[in-house]
Amino acid sequence: MKPLKAMLAALTARQSDGKNDDGFSLTEIMVAVFIMGLLATVVLINVLPARDSAMVQKAQTDIRTFESALEQYRLDMLDYPSNEQGLEALIREPTSGNQTSRYRTGGYLTRGSIPNDPWGNPYQYRFPGENGRVDIFSFGADGRPGGEDLDADIGNWEE
Repeated sequence: MKPLKAMLAALTARQSDGKNDDGFSLTEIMVAVFIMGLLATVVLINVLPARDSAMVQKAQTDIRTFESALEQYRLDMLDYPSNEQGLEALIREPTSGNQTSRYRTGGYLTRGSIPNDPWGNPYQYRFPGENGRVDIFSFGADGRPGGEDLDADIGNWEE
């Protein structure tokens, strides 16, 4: 009981010395804000490039998936879809042509729709292709042909 009384006496003596020790000083707040800003900068510098790289890898993966599905389509239907049919032919049975009875039940992709590229733009399809039998590509981050870095086109002709 005596140690508790001594602690209470010390607390009341500290409060009655006239100084107000409650809260933080402006310097302490500025140091905390500076540290938080420094941490945020480090996180942004490390996270944003990883996000951009992941978007490019996602586009490359989607293109390889389309390429594989198009090969399966070609084996069943004896040719690639026309430009008019495009990638939609992988999920919807063609309504014209001699080989419509050969179309695989359920289509050639497990998804119910053709996804957009990671930047929200539709993937492009060209048959016959300029870089191979078929071209499947994304225009990149800017959504326009050509470009450099993140704006560069990503296609099935790239390694």
